Amino acid sequence: MTFAREKFALAARKGVVYGFRMNQDRETFNGSELTICLSHYDLGTIESVRPYPRGSRKSPKVLISSQNAKYLFKRRARGKDDPHKVAFCHELQHHLAAQNFPLPHLIRTIDGNTMLSINNHIYELFEFIDAGMYDGTLDSTFDAGRILGLYHKLVLDFCNTYNPPTGSYHDASAVAEAIHNTVTSLPQESRPSLDVLKETVTFLEGAYLRCAAETEKEGLKEWPIQIVHGDWHPGNMLFRDRLVAAVIDYDSARMYQRVIDLANGALQFSIIGGSDDPTQWPDGIDMTRLKRFMRGYDSVNVVSRSELMVLPYLMCEAAIAESVLPIAATGSFGRMQGFPFLQMIQRKISWVLGHLPELQSIPLD
Repeated sequence: MTFAREKFALAARKGVVYGFRMNQDRETFNGSELTICLSHYDLGTIESVRPYPRGSRKSPKVLISSQNAKYLFKRRARGKDDPHKVAFCHELQHHLAAQNFPLPHLIRTIDGNTMLSINNHIYELFEFIDAGMYDGTLDSTFDAGRILGLYHKLVLDFCNTYNPPTGSYHDASAVAEAIHNTVTSLPQESRPSLDVLKETVTFLEGAYLRCAAETEKEGLKEWPIQIVHGDWHPGNMLFRDRLVAAVIDYDSARMYQRVIDLANGALQFSIIGGSDDPTQWPDGIDMTRLKRFMRGYDSVNVVSRSELMVLPYLMCEAAIAESVLPIAATGSFGRMQGFPFLQMIQRKISWVLGHLPELQSIPLD
């Protein structure tokens, strides 16, 4: 990555120093924007404001240090700034906070609002949680599952005025379309022969359709629906002493069967990666971590036999969706070339489908 250094000096607030070192592709605040926005909060004497280049590049963030506390201030990215959806997310977070669920609390403006709207932008201020990232240990993995189980229990009776979305990675036409679009999205210089490419694409399409059909055989459509998180993965959690200190990012919350969250979390916390070369990634998943995650969930929210039966199929659907959607759009998966990544997903799907009895009978006690 290339970085550019930009410096903004503002004198609107005594003792505040802005020294920005930001990625060229990352959106930033300008000085007057921050000054105007922060004037709507009662933060006391601000000692420093510095960039916080995490998460979406389209959503600039700064870490604010005052005499008594630290805060994270962000501008919502375009497409994530529908006022009704933001209000829903805030209602959900207030509901969870009232029940002592671990998450960064929203900070209100002087007028008592948690959503600040200025010049067609929406801003939010959160308490800053000083904690670390997922370390891959079994204790952290167990707690990630436990907290998901707790989340599902706490939001079971959540009522709101906004109708949340209902789609997911399961049996989605957008995913099926993206599988086909990968054929033309890959860069010419790294594209394999058409026969080789079609073999992988045909496998992924068949596996996706098979897994969706097997899940529906278990009657998923008839299962109760509730609010789910929609994006349960290590990057959306902060840890302290191998316990979840905070869960962040509620923008994907939606109505669906809870197993949609459970399967995606099981995948995200058990998949084994490696270097930037996906050809070196192992075929299988980490069964020990998978069991710990599931046991963590089951310790507070009992997993049904039917949920265990569909778990590996939904894990496959989630893995395919996670890979083909960005590759169909950009030809790559982050820094990794698109086709080797698709081949790696093919190997992992083959492994999961080859270990169905073991995955469907995970001991949870």
